[in-house]
Amino acid sequence: MSDQPTLDFSAPADHGDSLELAGYAQRAYLEYALSVVKGRALPDVCDGLKPVQRRILYAMDRMGLGYSGPNRNVAAKPVKSARVVGDVLGRFHPHGDQSAYDALVRLAQDFNQRYPLIDGQGNFGSRDGDGAAAMRYTEARLTRIAGLLLDEIDMGTVDFVPNYDGSTQEPRQLPARLPFALLNGASGIAVGLATEIPSHNLREVADACVALVKKPQLSDEELFALVPGPDYPGGGQIISTDADIQDAYRTGRGSLKVRARWKIEDLARGQWQMVVTELPPGVSAQKVLEEIEELTNPKVKTGKKALTQEQTQLKAALLALLDGVRDESSKDAPVRLVIEPKTGKVPQQDLITALLAHTSLETSAPINLTMVGLDGRPVQKSLREMLQEWIDFRQTTITRRSQHRLDKVLDRIHILEGRQLVLLNIDEVIAIIRQADEPKAALIARFHLSDRQAEDILEIRLRQLARLEAIKIEQELKELRDEQGKLEDILANPASLRRLMAKEIEADAKLFGDARRTLIQAEKKAVAEVKVLDEPVTVVVSEKGWVRARQGHGHEAGSFAFKSGDGLYGTFECRTVDTLIVFGSNGRVYSVAVSSLPGGRGDGQPITTLIELEAGTQPVHYFAGPANAALLLAGSGGYGFLSTVEHMTARNRGGKAFVNLGEGERLCRPSHAAFTSGSQPLAPATHVCCASVGGRVLTFEIAELKLMEKGGRGLMLIDLEPKDQLAGAAAYTRSVRFVGVGRGGKPREEQLEIRSLNNARAARGRKGKAADLGFKPSDVLRVE
Repeated sequence: MSDQPTLDFSAPADHGDSLELAGYAQRAYLEYALSVVKGRALPDVCDGLKPVQRRILYAMDRMGLGYSGPNRNVAAKPVKSARVVGDVLGRFHPHGDQSAYDALVRLAQDFNQRYPLIDGQGNFGSRDGDGAAAMRYTEARLTRIAGLLLDEIDMGTVDFVPNYDGSTQEPRQLPARLPFALLNGASGIAVGLATEIPSHNLREVADACVALVKKPQLSDEELFALVPGPDYPGGGQIISTDADIQDAYRTGRGSLKVRARWKIEDLARGQWQMVVTELPPGVSAQKVLEEIEELTNPKVKTGKKALTQEQTQLKAALLALLDGVRDESSKDAPVRLVIEPKTGKVPQQDLITALLAHTSLETSAPINLTMVGLDGRPVQKSLREMLQEWIDFRQTTITRRSQHRLDKVLDRIHILEGRQLVLLNIDEVIAIIRQADEPKAALIARFHLSDRQAEDILEIRLRQLARLEAIKIEQELKELRDEQGKLEDILANPASLRRLMAKEIEADAKLFGDARRTLIQAEKKAVAEVKVLDEPVTVVVSEKGWVRARQGHGHEAGSFAFKSGDGLYGTFECRTVDTLIVFGSNGRVYSVAVSSLPGGRGDGQPITTLIELEAGTQPVHYFAGPANAALLLAGSGGYGFLSTVEHMTARNRGGKAFVNLGEGERLCRPSHAAFTSGSQPLAPATHVCCASVGGRVLTFEIAELKLMEKGGRGLMLIDLEPKDQLAGAAAYTRSVRFVGVGRGGKPREEQLEIRSLNNARAARGRKGKAADLGFKPSDVLRVE
């Protein structure tokens, strides 16, 4: 993200009166993209605001809707939101009135903003998704903390640019006294870019800024100790580990696991209820209620005739634990979601785990620290880069403010020195003014005054010539010269500037800081475990992908009946707690719990109803066994590797990419290398046998292969001729069986013992030897 593409805005090629359409379209789209990125969707690292938000706050400040008085303690009277929106649209932001009002509403919502910048009166919406009242009904004014963005706006701190029609000016940024990009966060989608900055605690961010100001070489560990993680407006709990949070801060991108917070309330007669008081960011009580309703009263999915087995099981499991849920949220309790168990004897942890696993009470919160940087470029930044760029901006702001104030102080000193000289020679000055035709020139010549001083003396009031005024001038001069010395020290000495910056940040943190709302405590992700009785079963898979599970082991293959035109693919003796792995023709793997398979009676159920295959993909191979079963996986291109069922298990029905297949390659039948069935472990395979369609055979030690947890292409098993393909690869200990088609299309097979196989022994990746099988092999199977 840090390497940004160079945007070429050179004029498109001009061929006389013609214009190249491709060049024009590229330029027009890039200009539009930059307009969206910088002018609408992404916040600025300096003040943490998007342009519309900045214009709203600036317009409200100019309308006098902020705090006034000596200590900024007098609140302005709120005005109709429609008046604010009208002023914003007319002077700064010529877009839709509803979009401007939506931005104003968001700045006032305390469940969206950690530190709201607008004090809204009236209906400004709710966390359940209710919209705000129309702008003609609501009123708004600035909050006190908004002063941190606006108090220094007239002190020469930031640049002003013309508005859209050049009739007035607007600030390029607001002189933020704290990094609001982190305090309130931001969310937005641009063209090719998006941002998702979470909110943070003001005290923690301020402490980090002060630490970086005092010690720019602050280590990452020290920085992350000061800013341990986001602090969401609605509280909640971050259950990700410190390492995950720190990785997100280092790279500027990540995802945190967040869950709700609750308490258990004891009732009479041993009863109890679970009360949710804080929700994860972006989650409402209404959303949780809808999810629970969907779980306990599921609807038939589109294209299905009945509820799926998974829906039925989940409904039964939840109704066995849950009696009812109601929302008791109110003004006094923003979130109060009461969940009642079926009986008082229901284990509390079981109900909690089930709700966390299947609803938004536990969810993910993204982090994407993308914003417009000091250089004007939209870049994804780390936490350190964000803070450092804001510190650089704040340093520039204080320098400009100090210079602006110093210029005013020097001008005032200049004026007062002229007045002081007049008071010392008051009679002569009066005489010159009365007698001279050009008193201004005469005063300049007599007392060596500047034009500005002479003009001030001529405009001075008689009451200011009193003796008491001379004492006031002397006192004011003393104060101004002291201030001049301090300002010049700040401008000349970087250490003094840093001390002032740190002092101001600490003062603002003391005034506006509050306690952390979001608890950071690592927890394991909630997983609803369905209790399954561990007993032996035989998984039966047909050639056309119909699956079933028959109780017990030792069934004869001939005892299974299939639909007309179908036959047996294979049987797998395993346990109900094991997993069925389905291998797709594109190399994806899908997993189905053996306990969820239909019973052995009948033809079973199509595997396609239990998984979600990609378009154009077919299930080609199957294996059922425990998590520690190791399989040899190979493609017809001659490459393969070892992996275990545990690493092939996918979390969702859509499976996951696992075996990389080249163009035109197919997946060979998986071969188990080591397998444990109950308490009877079979001897692990010691060798691998590879056979090509052309009849070449190679065997080598299985130790030459790699165990690849994340899948891939693997290592070369056998060096194939250009037009040859791998028929199959099997892990074995004593013997293997070659399967193929002989003359006349008759199926043939040949079993070779280890003595015969040793004739084809060589290192992995060799060509192997031609085998006199009498037929071309199509598969190689391990013989137990």
